[in-house]
Amino acid sequence: MRLPYLTPDDPRRAEVGIGFFGLPWDGATSNRPGARHGPRGLRDASTMIRAMNRATGQLPFEAAACADLGDVAMNPVDQDQAMGDAEAFVSKVLTQDIRPIMVGGDHLCTLAVLRALKAQRGAPFGLILLDSHTDLYPAYFGSETLTHGNPFRQAVIEELIDPKRSMMIGMRGTSYNNEDFEFGQAHGLKIVPIEACFERGFDAVMAEAREIVGDNPTYVSFDIDFIDPTYAPGTGTPEIGGPTSFQAVQCVRALQGLNIIGADLVEVSPPFDPSGGTSWVGASILFELLCAMLPK
Repeated sequence: MRLPYLTPDDPRRAEVGIGFFGLPWDGATSNRPGARHGPRGLRDASTMIRAMNRATGQLPFEAAACADLGDVAMNPVDQDQAMGDAEAFVSKVLTQDIRPIMVGGDHLCTLAVLRALKAQRGAPFGLILLDSHTDLYPAYFGSETLTHGNPFRQAVIEELIDPKRSMMIGMRGTSYNNEDFEFGQAHGLKIVPIEACFERGFDAVMAEAREIVGDNPTYVSFDIDFIDPTYAPGTGTPEIGGPTSFQAVQCVRALQGLNIIGADLVEVSPPFDPSGGTSWVGASILFELLCAMLPK
């Protein structure tokens, strides 16, 4: 978005209120890799973002000091080191009193941000997930290794998020079994499949999400595969039958005024969309997330 790039020790970080940063890692991808290139693709696309959100009237770059904090150097073959380095990076961002907007990377990257936030805050917080998958599955093939299919299951287990103040929206597609839904329901986590979104309307669903999280601290995670692949094909695990790009933007705008402590946009995989269209959709969603974190 043509924001200033500030290194970790740049004294100007003291003035920053919201910081974007990339976690260019996709070592937990179970289907098509390439999300490690997401931050680069999204940066390139975001140069076309302008100053005003015409729909809301906001001028976000005037309302808050924003910066690009760069990418975390993540070991592509060592998950523990990659996740540890990411968490350490986010922890430093938080100690500088900067609200984080993470750009992925696959969805396991979100777990590093949640861990850093919980360590800083000392208490679990709410979650709003816009995604075509719950990411509540147990580890695959009987392994203990985490993947992008289970960051939120792990977040519940580690008590990073409060499942009773969390909501997952847009789930669809074929499934291995029903373990993810059963886990969520057992822990009081509200899951809204895509059929209910279209039957009830996205406005009603987002209103319920606002009621569930209330005024409590809330993290927002947006997987690009929430959007129908007609509009965003460049992702690792696409699922047909999702919302349009405009409906997705409306969902993000419905978050305005919530106590959002951080957000992310993950799973953009530029190699699967040479046109760059998915990156542009993702950059636009990032702009809307930024606006949602600020007052009108």
